[in-house]
Amino acid sequence: MARAGLLAEWDRCRWMWNECVARAKKAHAEGEECGPARLDRMLTGARAITPWLAEGASVPQQQLIRDFGKPRTKALKDIRDRLPVRQRAGMPGYKKKREADPSLNYTRRGFRPKDGRLNLAGGIVLRVVWSRELPAEPSSVRVYRDSVGDWYASFVIPARVEPLPQSGQVLGVDWGVKEIATTTSDAHDLPHPEHGKRSKGKLSRYDRMMARRKPKKGQAASKGYREAKKWRAKTYQKIARQRQDAARKWAKKVVRDHDAIAVEDFRPKFLARTSMARKAADAAIGATKKALIEMGRKHGRDVRLVHPAHTTMDCGRCGARTKHALPLPERTYTCTACGTVSPRDKNSARVMLVRAGLNPAGVEGVRPPGAPLQEAA
Repeated sequence: MARAGLLAEWDRCRWMWNECVARAKKAHAEGEECGPARLDRMLTGARAITPWLAEGASVPQQQLIRDFGKPRTKALKDIRDRLPVRQRAGMPGYKKKREADPSLNYTRRGFRPKDGRLNLAGGIVLRVVWSRELPAEPSSVRVYRDSVGDWYASFVIPARVEPLPQSGQVLGVDWGVKEIATTTSDAHDLPHPEHGKRSKGKLSRYDRMMARRKPKKGQAASKGYREAKKWRAKTYQKIARQRQDAARKWAKKVVRDHDAIAVEDFRPKFLARTSMARKAADAAIGATKKALIEMGRKHGRDVRLVHPAHTTMDCGRCGARTKHALPLPERTYTCTACGTVSPRDKNSARVMLVRAGLNPAGVEGVRPPGAPLQEAA
């Protein structure tokens, strides 16, 4: 019953979204303004003459207009700023019934948690499996369905800092592919679990099933195709959850044992154009880095982002810089100035500490020249 109510509410919101797209395109062609105020008036008039639309709650429909206005405003701004086409945000398009996943937003006046259930505007009551108790009064909630078909409720709550006891330890973190995270402490290195590689056979099987049953253009997908697509989505969901679980557990261990953490501000996007693309994507460096920053913010730790320029060329002990970049197959760093020999990634992790100004033992306060230090937001 609750699922039927949510889907009916989404049908109204999807219709409203498509109306906003049509009105915005017409206004743009005629050189007129089409902001949220005009769309709100359109919604009021549509609810007055359309009983089917008026049966639904007005809160998610009004929030949908706000959600529509944000990407459209960004797209128009990029056009005015004359950004290259490849860098512009696209205009919001139509939402198709069989392709768009439901997503409903409710503000404070549109929902209420009560007796372990979630009461939504429009008389929809959801039996929620709570992952944890709400630490504060939520300001809004988003009820959505993922690609697998599971429904979730995501609450917006003010973040609270939960400080941990001081440990007096600092840590440097260098990202990689063979090991996701190499640190100045051997006990806190994060090896590559290769969750995607373990599920490669199952994913290949589902891909072949979908290829055999792929519908022709203009035809509806068969039941077998939809089932294979769902199994494939479930497998990818499991892999993503395994990566997230491993990242959060490692981040909690690092944050619990160290007061300050120097993290390489690594952007793994460029690896998608290299021969390491598959392994780098399976490593999920970006998600692990995000988990570490969020965990440090949650527990009040000092997380500092260090620019990655020349971190493989600098010595973590004396600060000298080699004249040439080390080739990737060379995994041992040797300093010609002080004679230090250490694994390449371990040396880079020590450079992170030095550049962050944390001055670990043995570095003697040396800080190699580098890009400006960036605080974790």
